[in-house]
Amino acid sequence: MAEDSRATTPGASVWLHERPAAKRRSEQPAGLDRDRIVATAVRLLDTDGLAKFSMRKLAAELGVTAMSVYWYVDSKDDLLERVLDAVHGEIALPAEEPDADWRDEVRQLAVGYRAMLVRHSWTAHLIGEYLNIGPFAMDFANLSMRALARSGLAAEQMTGALGCVFQFVYGYGTVEGPWGERFRASGQDEDDFYADWAGTVADRPGFEESLDLLKHRTVSVAEQRERDFTFGLECVIAGIETMRDRHLRT
Repeated sequence: MAEDSRATTPGASVWLHERPAAKRRSEQPAGLDRDRIVATAVRLLDTDGLAKFSMRKLAAELGVTAMSVYWYVDSKDDLLERVLDAVHGEIALPAEEPDADWRDEVRQLAVGYRAMLVRHSWTAHLIGEYLNIGPFAMDFANLSMRALARSGLAAEQMTGALGCVFQFVYGYGTVEGPWGERFRASGQDEDDFYADWAGTVADRPGFEESLDLLKHRTVSVAEQRERDFTFGLECVIAGIETMRDRHLRT
């Protein structure tokens, strides 16, 4: 069975077709189920990355044959779609209270989405590869839409506002994840790693302005990153409010 059987089939998705009924339970591998397969796949992807992930490695980690995994998923693509949705289920969704401030809800969703992207850096590639319409992903998307709808945006502004928020978070998180992997692989503290990098390029032309700006940093790299993310997100939210009000005045 091919590991990437749907890679060249546009629009194909595990969420758009029903899997054939399973054969007799007595013939299925003992101690194995889809939840365990998905959880183990997430752990392997976190450890080894997407490029080194394979169904054979997964089966070995589970202590079964590769064919045993196919009792529960049809292909590697199907599994990766399920894995992608599973990690979306880690995002804490705000309680939808009648008097909730939509801005607070957007902040919580953005922070949770960023944390998921950083914790599972391989998701960046999968989000662009698959439709990402599993139940957890749709819960996240639908709640995000309802939160922004309470902002008073016009219907035609909604998709643009959603894109503005979550493309900002996606861009931030997908850079932050590999950065963390890089400095951890070096065996250095993040601040030491950053200082070594900055020191290496300090006298090279083209770096002067960026390094001069960064000289004014008075906190750790991690603290500055939090400040930058928070400020950037507030800029996005303020921009949504400004565009909403401008639309209401016209």
